Amino acid sequence: MLRTASRLVVKVGSSSLTSVAGGIAEDALLDLVEVLAARRNRGTELILVSSGAIAAGLAPLGLGRRPRDLATQQAAASVGQGLLMARYTQAFGAHGIAVSQVLLTAEDLMRRQQYANAYRALNRLLHLGVVPIVNENDTVATHEIRFGDNDRLAALVAHLVKADALVLLSDVDALYDGPPKAGAKRIPQVSGPADLEGVSIGRTGKAGVGTGGMVTKVEAATIAAESGIPALVTSTANASQALDGNDVGTWFSVNGSRRPVRLLWLAHLATVQGRLTLDDGAVQAVRDRHRSLLPAGITTVKGTFEPGDPVELADVEGHVVARGLVNFSSYELPRMLGRSTKELSASLGRQYEREVVHVDDLVVL
Repeated sequence: MLRTASRLVVKVGSSSLTSVAGGIAEDALLDLVEVLAARRNRGTELILVSSGAIAAGLAPLGLGRRPRDLATQQAAASVGQGLLMARYTQAFGAHGIAVSQVLLTAEDLMRRQQYANAYRALNRLLHLGVVPIVNENDTVATHEIRFGDNDRLAALVAHLVKADALVLLSDVDALYDGPPKAGAKRIPQVSGPADLEGVSIGRTGKAGVGTGGMVTKVEAATIAAESGIPALVTSTANASQALDGNDVGTWFSVNGSRRPVRLLWLAHLATVQGRLTLDDGAVQAVRDRHRSLLPAGITTVKGTFEPGDPVELADVEGHVVARGLVNFSSYELPRMLGRSTKELSASLGRQYEREVVHVDDLVVL
């Protein structure tokens, strides 16, 4: 599959490009670019999702470790992103390949117009023979609405551009059924959630400069596979073998079909702001019959949220059955519970004659 793929999204982590002390590891970046450039020059369209901006900005700012506060992270990203792009421009340029910088926020892939603009821009760049280099726009991202790491961003970008496959590169060569140093065995393929039962998945890589680790690789690969795109998790050192289709890393087979990227975000990435408890009839309507949620089926409201915020939908026993974007605030909803939309329209106004969560803004878990 990877050998013959005509459009690939490749993600590389901070630990593969930067040192523990911060700054760009020149040899590692050049080695990766050589592999990717060779594949691009054979005709494959490539998008590179690259971490490393914050880590690259540490040394120039005199920071000894990745900052915890958002403002300093944004400052480091602002400094490091330019340095990172300069290195990529030079490295790919040596192979006759132009690159572009594309910075995205979660909102860019949630709102229909911005999503369409992002797709058109990336598609045009690929048709022009450019390698787009994508990163989260850390300088303007907020805690409340962000991808959280570039693994998840890469999964959504792969979905956005209708890629043939996603490749996630880091400093770990595969997913194992236990700690690799304890003699664990490589898991060559994951066909679905059942294959991951009982598997212990580690977090931050050994360099300590990223935000993810194997757990986010698995989450991202799962997001891709469940949306119709196969994914490979392996090390940057294995990049050449991986792109040649050799048996390295862990392959996540497709186990779902494509769906709107906004629903992928809602299912996997959204930070829920509240919970609505549904009666049995509403649970069946939402979960089994794929209907919108109406106020008559809601029994309790928890949390503080505004219209458009993501909320959980749970049954009376507390099991979350779905997530959705709510049309009313937590201030408005309590007086609406158990009442029909016609009754609400008559007593509160026509603006209340609508769904609490529309079926198009709802994903069953």
